[in-house]
Amino acid sequence: MKKYKAISMFSGGLDSILSTKLMINQNIDVVALHFSNPFCFCVEGLKGVKEVTKNLEVPLKKVSVGIGYLKMLKNPKHGYGKNLNPCIDCRIFILKKAKKIAAELKADFIFTGEVLNERPMSQHRQAMEIIENETGLKNKILRPLSAKLFHQTDIEKQGMVDRSKLLAINGRSRKPQIALAKKFGIEHYPSPAGGCLLTCKEYAKKLKDLFNHKKRISMKDVTLLKIGRHFRLKRNKIIVGRNEEENKQLIDIKSKSDYYFEVPHIGSPTTILTGPKTKKAIVIAAKLTAFYSDSKNINIEVNFGKEKTDKIITVVKPDLIEVNDLRI
Repeated sequence: MKKYKAISMFSGGLDSILSTKLMINQNIDVVALHFSNPFCFCVEGLKGVKEVTKNLEVPLKKVSVGIGYLKMLKNPKHGYGKNLNPCIDCRIFILKKAKKIAAELKADFIFTGEVLNERPMSQHRQAMEIIENETGLKNKILRPLSAKLFHQTDIEKQGMVDRSKLLAINGRSRKPQIALAKKFGIEHYPSPAGGCLLTCKEYAKKLKDLFNHKKRISMKDVTLLKIGRHFRLKRNKIIVGRNEEENKQLIDIKSKSDYYFEVPHIGSPTTILTGPKTKKAIVIAAKLTAFYSDSKNINIEVNFGKEKTDKIITVVKPDLIEVNDLRI
């Protein structure tokens, strides 16, 4: 008998683990395809995904969503969810990429860990039909966890998998998946609390602000949104570190043209000033640095510069109202 090869759309979460395990149990040769996405925190980085696929004994292929994802994100055809999450367009985007990769790897089919009605925007029946139609994968995507709730796919009709061994899980409860994990002896898997930053209200505000003030967005720009407190002064973005680790990250990731600020000789955040280096912008960045420093003084000396903090400015520590007026 021919051994079939399949691509697993592998986030590293419990659903993708279980769907992959179901295919392994049907003697399918599985390749786990993981899309690296700056907005996803489903698993603790690539290390977590590597560990999970190692335990499953399947090869892992990692692919970045790339800059094209950001273009889609700015203007998704099917709109956003509650915040800035373009769930339907996201699925279409990555499945189109997966389709090309499947062809390159000579895989016979693609399967996902999707559960019918688990996610409100992209996992109801109508959304799944839209996704299949727009990716050219109608009846060519297998969803092992909910397969019996759909018509047979071409994959099942052609005998690549045994439909009787597929499942009919429906809805948002995790109890069936947890029970199945126990049955398979899978003890370690990520918490279901993981997800997408685009669904988070605070992160969505920062991203909208970025879209409104910058035409060309890079992966570096969206990575910066995860770090520090963010403030807006017209064309200037000011980012203030919240702890020592974030201070180091801001220094590492800042552009050569950016200024950074610190209060010397005392506990201080690192602050990054991007955009035009006007006198007003420098004063505001210094004030925000002073506000979040450990200094109890009213007049505070702040050091700043590009490569090193060799310039000095003294500012009056602002009040909370002034700070909140600038916060994104």
